[in-house]
Amino acid sequence: MEVRELEWFVVLARTENVTNAAVQLHVSQPTLSRALARIERQLGVKLFDRNQNRLRLNKYGEIYRAHAVRAIQELVQGEERIRTLVDPERGVVSIGFLHSFGSWLIPSLLDSYHVVAPLTKFELEGGAADSIVDAVRSGRIDVGFVAPRPAADDLAWVPLGRELLCLEVPPSHEFADRDSISIAEIATRPMIALGPTYGLRHVVDRLFEDAGCVPLISIEATELSTLRALVRHGSGIAIVPVPRADQQSPTVTVPISDANAFRFYGVITRNDGPTGSAAQIFLDYVSGEFATDDVDESNRP
Repeated sequence: MEVRELEWFVVLARTENVTNAAVQLHVSQPTLSRALARIERQLGVKLFDRNQNRLRLNKYGEIYRAHAVRAIQELVQGEERIRTLVDPERGVVSIGFLHSFGSWLIPSLLDSYHVVAPLTKFELEGGAADSIVDAVRSGRIDVGFVAPRPAADDLAWVPLGRELLCLEVPPSHEFADRDSISIAEIATRPMIALGPTYGLRHVVDRLFEDAGCVPLISIEATELSTLRALVRHGSGIAIVPVPRADQQSPTVTVPISDANAFRFYGVITRNDGPTGSAAQIFLDYVSGEFATDDVDESNRP
């Protein structure tokens, strides 16, 4: 069985229409029908239920499609690995990152790296800390930028720095004119926070735990931008990373006086390193140019 015929079957399984599939694949309908017949003859079962001129993928077809998709993906990844071994600078690096890193850390890294490796391509995926950890662990993503350091013995961690945290409130809030505020004072007010799977939420929960209190979370959001918009509209207050100089907001940020009001951020890979030379070269660059030894992670968070 040829790989080409597997690809044809996947398209036919998606369209369930020989005419449409043939047009997409730029082959004749008889050619496509003969290829399907060869596959079904080799498997010994029909993959589609036929009703006059219409096709409907059956249970055997569903099983075979799932395996065919995985087989094609494995072959594509294998070809990519070979290409990057031959010419690492032309390889593809897949990066996962927290949404909040998408406005400063990731653009900065890619801009600087393209100066030294302009032919490298990147696939970017933003998400929650847990989803990035799972994607790196499974090998679907080469490297992940997360905060804080995940509790995972099967992942390598390179610390890059730390972000101070602050309280964000609407301009009319009673805390807006404060020079600083403690976690204990914040605990008595309704808060907006990211969901439990997000790295920032892990840090916030630990801050309150270390202060001996429990946060009064009234709203959970899935993105930092949404969280800040809710604060702006007076739905509550929130603990967020201190805004950078180029980030303007109509809200007010108040420094948190607790000594541990910060979060470490860094890059994770599998313990045996990322797959492919392009990803390893990128990781080496990040480690050499951006990683710092001046990070004492014995002090949480």
